[in-house]
Amino acid sequence: MKKKVVIGMSGGVDSSVAAYLLKEQGYDVIGVTMQIWQEDKEYEEREGGCCSLSAVEDARRVANKIGIPFYVLNFRDSFKNKVIDYFVEEYINGNTPNPCIQCNKHLKFDELLMKARAIGAEYVATGHYAKISEENGRYQLIRAEDDKKDQTYALYNLTQEQLKHTLMPCGDYTKDKIREIAKEIGLAVHNKKDSEEICFIPDNNHGLYIANAEPKKVKSGNFVDKNGNILGKHKGIVYYTIGQRKGLGIALGRPVFVTDINPRTNQVVIGAEEDIFKTDLLAKDINFISIDKLEGDLNVQAKIRYSAKPSDAVISPAGDGKVKVSFKDKQRAITKGQSVVFYDGNKVVGGGIIEKIL
Repeated sequence: MKKKVVIGMSGGVDSSVAAYLLKEQGYDVIGVTMQIWQEDKEYEEREGGCCSLSAVEDARRVANKIGIPFYVLNFRDSFKNKVIDYFVEEYINGNTPNPCIQCNKHLKFDELLMKARAIGAEYVATGHYAKISEENGRYQLIRAEDDKKDQTYALYNLTQEQLKHTLMPCGDYTKDKIREIAKEIGLAVHNKKDSEEICFIPDNNHGLYIANAEPKKVKSGNFVDKNGNILGKHKGIVYYTIGQRKGLGIALGRPVFVTDINPRTNQVVIGAEEDIFKTDLLAKDINFISIDKLEGDLNVQAKIRYSAKPSDAVISPAGDGKVKVSFKDKQRAITKGQSVVFYDGNKVVGGGIIEKIL
């Protein structure tokens, strides 16, 4: 009997071709789009993005074209509670969160997988660029063939049980090849632009979005230097992130950068570029993939943001399930709330959320 797989379809080229590839490999494929938009009117007016109504229609057309059943499942409340609320709260607390990582953790590989298993599906699948393999009874998450498109950074929270029941067929191909396949099989989405913005933030203005969501919690305050001297006024800490230079709205006659954000005093600390280069950090909410747990110091390559190149580091247990990360070379703008992900060559060792810059 063919194994059943539920594939999350965003209406983009990657998940569309992933669905086709799985069907070609002999799986019984069911296409699903997760309904996560909060206001129908707001999302009807938005073009593109992985959660707009036009994306649902794109996904439906692809499912019809390749001959698989297609459903829209309501994940609206979960998305609000676990992704949007978390995003807003983190910014108010002076951090810079990554909502895609939260969405992967709580929705795509938790709730969607549970729904898939409940209807007798063996697997959930996505269009992510990553590979999964099994070695000596342990599942490994491996970097994709297309280094430029590799998405393992956003997938470090996957558990052994989730990896066991997940398929990511795009990981074996380059993006160009995926587009080529889409064109060959006549999918209209073959040249659809990649979605790079946060799907629930109109105009990509996260500060305004948070100020509208929590107006009483977003207040203007002071820009200060590292000694606490007041340099000017900011419009609310949610508008800023570590390393930011543009859009500060302050002229001091020299380039200045955000070096720290203090939610307790409602201050944004600014300084010279050299002040944003650091080597050490503390990470929390750790998940390990290639190892069961961290017994002592371990040499890895680590990266502190999606677009960074992995850099040599040592990770060490720091008590309370936290990990200290010490980079060999200084890293630019280590940012609280972002994730740090550890690699051993092409394998993902694990990762966590940056809690503190040391």
